[in-house]
Amino acid sequence: MSIPPCQSSLSRQAAIVEMAGPHKMTMIPRLDLEQLRALQLDPLTKGLPFGAPPLAVGAVGAQGWNVLRGDMPLPLAVIRQDVLRRNSAWMAAFTANNDLVIAPHGKTTMSPQLFDLQVKDGAWAITVATVQQLSVCVRFGVKRVVIANQPVGQGAIDACFQALQGEGFELYCLADGKAGLAMLAEGAGRNPPPAGNPLRVLVEIGFSGGRTGARSRNEAMEIARAVVAADGLTLGGFECFEGLLPTPEAANGLIDDVAWLAQSALSEGLFEPDQPVVVSAGGSAFFDRVGERFNRVSFSRQVIKVLRSGCYLTHDCMAYAAAYERIIAETSLKLPDDRLEPALEVWAYVQSRPEPTRTILTMGKRDVGFDAGMPVPLRWYRPGLMEQPSPMPMGHSVVALNDQHCHLESAADSPLEVGDMVAFGIGHPCTTFDKWQMLVLVDEDYQITEALKTFF
Repeated sequence: MSIPPCQSSLSRQAAIVEMAGPHKMTMIPRLDLEQLRALQLDPLTKGLPFGAPPLAVGAVGAQGWNVLRGDMPLPLAVIRQDVLRRNSAWMAAFTANNDLVIAPHGKTTMSPQLFDLQVKDGAWAITVATVQQLSVCVRFGVKRVVIANQPVGQGAIDACFQALQGEGFELYCLADGKAGLAMLAEGAGRNPPPAGNPLRVLVEIGFSGGRTGARSRNEAMEIARAVVAADGLTLGGFECFEGLLPTPEAANGLIDDVAWLAQSALSEGLFEPDQPVVVSAGGSAFFDRVGERFNRVSFSRQVIKVLRSGCYLTHDCMAYAAAYERIIAETSLKLPDDRLEPALEVWAYVQSRPEPTRTILTMGKRDVGFDAGMPVPLRWYRPGLMEQPSPMPMGHSVVALNDQHCHLESAADSPLEVGDMVAFGIGHPCTTFDKWQMLVLVDEDYQITEALKTFF
């Protein structure tokens, strides 16, 4: 993605490169996207026009296609490029202002082009959840990856150690119990890592009723000591995922556990002197609390404080939007002047108005996420008669989705007619991205500027 660097990210990278001392934090290089741009799209790819010629990913933006002109089939997932860039720059400025770095969760988009944008804006690493996602990162040149999961199974564990053979590549993964850690240690025995490049392990602490993670500080410390005793592994730090907790106050406690564990491990001398110390949390809904809780702690050595949020890049119209408003109202951290905005939309046609208050559109569960709430109608457009889309009038809401249809409850005097186009905002970007092998970037006139390839 050919995007000029923002000043905030350039300043931030310069500051990091200039850090002195044996624990200097190093940035990772931009991705190698030439092979991706040259990748041939199957003409049957969802989102391409009927009868489209064979195209490389990098050629889509040169076709002159425009969404509002009707050049593209609907439904279609689009990302407003100017909003996307501002969101990326916002997070770069936010982390720089608050002594944090970000290792954005790649599972949100699974788009190497968007990974590259995040790396350009100072991402310390890319986070993944599976070995398949790791392989995408390796293929396109991500040089530092965090697997925010405990790898299990010989194939997955061997893949981690094989990845470490790549030049300049660093890998972090989680350990949440002694049984899983024993599997990692066995993997190191089968696949000894290169000298000076061990598998870096983040010990995970969780909470009762949550997902993975040690259920107590004592248990987490026992796991950390076992990491130190294992050949081919090194203690990278501690982490948690607080996103399933119901309140910011509950998140505070779990994040505090991570900081306490890092302090204790430093006191015991469990970290290698030449390895960085990482403390990390998920940070999508509670990224303010991550920064506030980590920054209130005095560590005896430089610590890298890592957020793993992925959803900030396109943001949403529901849960993350509400969490962001809470953060603005409550946080003591320094916020950039700009703000996060929704960048991802799914467009559909009005197909039918079979009842006065029921409008049916050409979009369904196969096209848009619905796990965090129904999509939100944002704008409508009548091809050939309107210059620009107009805000959706009050009184329109999605009440149901079928596989390929959207049920829009609408007022009897709704202006919508068959053939109109409607843009929908989404909740939880992850479960809209994964429905598309290709999304398109658009400018403010909905001219397509680039295709984004995903690898789900």
